[in-house]
Amino acid sequence: MRSRTPYLLLIALVGCTAPQPQPKSTPVYFKVEPSTAGAISGRITFSGPKPPRRKLRIDEDLACVHANRNGLFDESIVVNRDGALANVFVYVKKGLEGKQFTPPEGAVTIDQKGCRFSPRVMGVRVGQVIRVTNSDPVTHNIHPQARMNREWNQSQPEGAPPLERKFVRSEVMIRVKCNVHSWMRAYIGVLEHPYFAVTGADGSFEIRDLPPGSYTIEAWHEKLGSQEQQVTVPPSGKQEAGFTFKGV
Repeated sequence: MRSRTPYLLLIALVGCTAPQPQPKSTPVYFKVEPSTAGAISGRITFSGPKPPRRKLRIDEDLACVHANRNGLFDESIVVNRDGALANVFVYVKKGLEGKQFTPPEGAVTIDQKGCRFSPRVMGVRVGQVIRVTNSDPVTHNIHPQARMNREWNQSQPEGAPPLERKFVRSEVMIRVKCNVHSWMRAYIGVLEHPYFAVTGADGSFEIRDLPPGSYTIEAWHEKLGSQEQQVTVPPSGKQEAGFTFKGV
């Protein structure tokens, strides 16, 4: 009878030389020094004749009509009496390469209220929870038409619990529509870092807690396109930046 000792020895040797699983490395997150952090702030304006308010046709859904007794108006270009432009997404486009930031905490909410998405323009971090709610007495549908991320399409009836989704890749911008109500639009900017802002009714924005350095910032608008500007933030300083968009 042939001895099994060589085979057992071979198995033992193979077991001893098999690659061992390597421990996962702990991510090294970039930390901003509060004593030297700066900010970029500014105002975005619109030049040219102020666009007239265009009333939307929403009579296909009586619930939407009842929710908007004075009518619902197009919000693709919102300019106040002083020429300030709202709903502009402003973010650091270049200058943060090689830096990894602490994962985001908490959720960002987009609501369907008054047969509109609110907010119309928003920013989130990669991997951050987006909570979708429906405050209307009607069925809505949210359909982010992502290109770099996975596209999804979800109906949400009246009284349905919130939906929670995430985007796993940076993407500026993701167009969102409602397949039930054709006029409903929103836009989501997804970034690896927390340095972004959306202009309000007064056209102002501020990006805080930036490490000192030189950056390219971009201002994006859904109808008027995008513009870039080079900005240098000094230690503990605030740098002003302004953009003017021309009417189409």
